[in-house]
Amino acid sequence: MDPQKDFSPPDFCMNDIRAAVPPHLFARSTRRSLLYLVRDLAMVVSFGYFATWIDSEALSCHLSAIGVSGDEILALRCALWLAYWWFQGLAFTGVWVIGHECGHGAFSSSSLVCNTVGFITHTVLWTPYFSWRISHRRHHQNHASMEKDEVYVPKTRSDLGLPPLAEEGSIKYEEILGDTPVYTLFMLVRQQLLAFPAYLLFNVSGQKHYPRWSNSVLFTKGQHNAVMASNAGMLAMLFAVRFVSTIWGITNVIKYYGIPWLCVTHWFIMITYLHHTSPEIPHYRASAWTFQRGAAATVDRNFLGWQGRFFLHDVAHFHVVHHFFPKAPYNGEEATTYLQKAIGSHYLYSDKPSFRALWRSYNDCQFVEDDGDILFYRDRRGNFIRQAVAPTES
Repeated sequence: MDPQKDFSPPDFCMNDIRAAVPPHLFARSTRRSLLYLVRDLAMVVSFGYFATWIDSEALSCHLSAIGVSGDEILALRCALWLAYWWFQGLAFTGVWVIGHECGHGAFSSSSLVCNTVGFITHTVLWTPYFSWRISHRRHHQNHASMEKDEVYVPKTRSDLGLPPLAEEGSIKYEEILGDTPVYTLFMLVRQQLLAFPAYLLFNVSGQKHYPRWSNSVLFTKGQHNAVMASNAGMLAMLFAVRFVSTIWGITNVIKYYGIPWLCVTHWFIMITYLHHTSPEIPHYRASAWTFQRGAAATVDRNFLGWQGRFFLHDVAHFHVVHHFFPKAPYNGEEATTYLQKAIGSHYLYSDKPSFRALWRSYNDCQFVEDDGDILFYRDRRGNFIRQAVAPTES
């Protein structure tokens, strides 16, 4: 079955979908948002404080006094550092998510509050707030559009240099695309750690026709000052990290801040990649694309269970509703129940374990065709994984 031919795209109306969600779920509360920010910052400070004890002489002396050997102390310290990096990375990511909410105007009805909080939280996590906010808004306005989306634009058959579809029967896809598991793992780790900086610097995963090393087509002349402010923030962070490193040492900066920040890039890329890359997700060319179809072309995920919900403010669990209503604040679970009824079987959800889903999407989402208005991914064998599902009446 070819889902590109058998899939029935949604034709629902945005006014009907908005009417299906109670108005109180769109109300923004600065007080509530600030409480989330205080909570996240308190966790960051607390985790950082407890980490100062990991390599302390006091801990070594206490453990030695109760008969713990030197090798066991070393193993315990390694385990504690791993635990610190995991939870501090999640806490850092929660702070980044708050900056993300600011970029959408969901944090507060005050643009001054949103931009102040967003600029600070994103800058300390090496994200150029205003520049990112502008490009991210374009992503939301054009999601799942082959010509206009800003991130996770599928590679086409011709992008990969594959033979044309007319030669389908003679193409040995596995010989062309079939990497070894070790190489695939290496490429996946590279994506998780470097994809976000690569996107910011080189437009990786964005539109291929954008010019490089010239005036960006993403920004207008009226946005010049905002982009410069973002760049100034990045420059200030560079000097701040350098200054702190001269006081506490580069090793401590890496242990307490650098590795948790690397975890932020990993979690952020993993979350967004899984939202927008799946065999079940359609992509559209211009003649078939509408905002509603693009908004529905994402997947809610049970991402890290309770940890994803608590630390990441439900950003991974309820992402479909976020694409329909990006200004709706922190009410994803309740709003999703109404949205699901409104869009029926076009609502996509996966409870597959996060890392297994990442491996599956990375292997099964290889390319889309050069022709056609509604596109689905083919895997390394050239097969469609998704089974076409017709919409049900809601």
